[in-house]
Order: sequence, then structure tokens, then C-alpha cells
Amino acid sequence: MSTDLQDLFLYEAFLYYNPLLLMTMMVWFWGINLWVFSLANIGYAKIFELDQSHLKHQEIWKCATWMTIIVPTSMTAYLYLYSHGEVSLAASQPVLLYAAFAMTLIFPFDIFYLSSRYFLLRTAVSFPDFFLADIFTSMSKVFSDLERSVCRMVHHQVASIAWFEADSVCGSHSVAIPTVLVLPYVFRLFQCLRQYKDSKEKTSLFNALKYSTAVPVIFLSALKYHVFPDEWIGFYRPLWLFSALLNSATTSLVGGKHSCFTRIFKFSKPNKVSQLLYGRTWVYFWVIGSNLVLRCTWTYKLSAHLRHNYITVFAITALEIFRRFQWAFFRVENEWNKMNNRPPPPPNVQLSKTVDDEPPDDEEERQLLLDPTYV
Repeated sequence: MSTDLQDLFLYEAFLYYNPLLLMTMMVWFWGINLWVFSLANIGYAKIFELDQSHLKHQEIWKCATWMTIIVPTSMTAYLYLYSHGEVSLAASQPVLLYAAFAMTLIFPFDIFYLSSRYFLLRTAVSFPDFFLADIFTSMSKVFSDLERSVCRMVHHQVASIAWFEADSVCGSHSVAIPTVLVLPYVFRLFQCLRQYKDSKEKTSLFNALKYSTAVPVIFLSALKYHVFPDEWIGFYRPLWLFSALLNSATTSLVGGKHSCFTRIFKFSKPNKVSQLLYGRTWVYFWVIGSNLVLRCTWTYKLSAHLRHNYITVFAITALEIFRRFQWAFFRVENEWNKMNNRPPPPPNVQLSKTVDDEPPDDEEERQLLLDPTYV
């Protein structure tokens, strides 16, 4: 096998397994989130309206451990079998793995944590849905790669050269790529519009604007493969660049303006914001800085015509998942403070007269405590 052909098959293996590796990383991070919430006495079970049989961080880590074992094992088997000429057996490895994951998620009997798997089917639209939808926007590239993988399995293109043609049904020019990429943002956009209809809070409109700017970035990028080169260079690429800059600016400004952790520096009483990290100002500086930088990388992973740099896109997607991981601490904590109306008093302050007994200093501080759309 030539070096170029070998690289293509390594890329194919990467395509099948990188979304599952990223999902495994997300499960590990979520276990860490729950562990920290339990240490900080934040009632995440109450926030997410979970029953008594909900998964705790120990069970989450157990699932992550099995995923960490199974996914690399399947990938190793795929590479080994193909390199030894067992093409059919190699092609079966990702198919079996995807089928096993799908069956585990939808299995209707009371095993494999049934109550947690069917949680979203039994609850009304509320904070957990907004929280999960935000996480899904960070995993849009993962879902896109899953779609590409399933497409090739359905069309019997695993461990073959049939998919190398970019204009084929499962090729890199398929319209399914931008369609899957945009779905999490469209869902989140409609959530924000519904939230505004119910609450009339302007913050929901700002959030809707933030998610809507991702739509032109995704589809303008995909147009590169469906228009003439002169049209792309002369018209569509400048338009894509403008949309990309607008998306980065909007997500940074709107996210920064309405973020529950960036506004600590506006308060004379920092305990109003956080009971997890009170007094650790450097943590807020780190989160603000890393959040702004990583928001600007959204454009790269949303652009289909840049996805051939797959190692770079994988790294950026992993960093985006890490951004969501640290964002989850503050988002859940803010919801917990809102549910309890007031955070606990800061250290060394008498309970008979705490700073929390004073009215909020300004309108923004009041909204942070009472408005669930301030994220």
C-alpha cells in the first residue's frame, strides 16, 4: 500500500472513532462536574429534576472507563485486521461498535441505567434542556462525523475506496455535513425564541442572535463545493469571512455581557456570584480569558471547507468540549443560587447581619440572581 493510500485509510479510521473518543472525554468531564458539585453541596439532582436512582459521578466514571476501554480496542482491531488483509472483518468493527452504542441507549428494559437514558423523554422543557442544548452546540462537529460514519456504513463503504470521491453520497462535499452541523444551533435558536415568548426577557433575544449567526457561517462554507471557483473567491468567501467575524464577535460580546462569571468584577460583593470559588479571583480571570479565546475557534470547526485539516479540527473540538466543561460549573451553580434566591454569607460575617440582607446594588445584579436566561 502506498503512503498516500495508507494515510487515507488512517484518516478513515480516525473518522469513525474520533467522535466516540470525544464523547468519551465529555463523559469523563461530566463525571468531574458532578463530583465537584457534590463536594460543594450543590444540589444538581434538584436542578436537573432527577429521581433518586440518578447516575452519580461514580457511575458516570464507570461508564467512561468502559468507553475508554472499548473504543480504542475496536479501533486497534480495525487497524490490525485491515493491515493483515482481513478487510471484511475490519469493516465490521466500527459497525458493531456503533450498533452496540445505539442499542445501549435505546434498550427498553430496566438495565444500563434506564431512568437516566430515558430522562429527556419524561420531562417538560426546562433548565436541563437548555443546558443540554448548549452542550450539543459544542459537539456539532462530533455529530457531523457520526453522520459521515453512519452514511458509509449504510452504503457499505467501510474499509473501501468508494468514499474517496468527494462528490459521492458520503463524500466530503455532501450537503448532509452542513445540515447536521447547523441542527444544534437551530434547536438552541428556537429554544431562545420560545423562552422570549414565555418570559419577554431581552436576554433571550440576545442569545437567539448569538446562535443565529452560526447559520450563515456553516452554509456559506459549504457553498465552496457547489459554486464556481471565481464565484467563491470573488463573492462567497468574503461573505463567509464577514459572517465568521460577525459570529466570533457576537458570541464573545453577547456571551461576555450575559455570562454569570464575567460579571463578578462589577460587583462589590463577589459572593453574589459564586459559592464554589469565592475568593479565588484568578479562576475567574482564567475562565474569562480562555472562554473568549476558545469562542473564537468556533468558526473553524463550523466551516466544512476547512475540515480536511482533521487533526487541527479534532484539537479545536476537544478544546471546545473543555470550554463547556468549565462553563458547566458556573452555569449549574448560577441556577442553584437562583433556586435558593440567595447564596450563603461570605466567611467572617455575622449571620445576624450579612451582606446578602442588603438589596442588590444594580439591575444587572438583581437579574443575575433571578433570571435563568443569564448564562
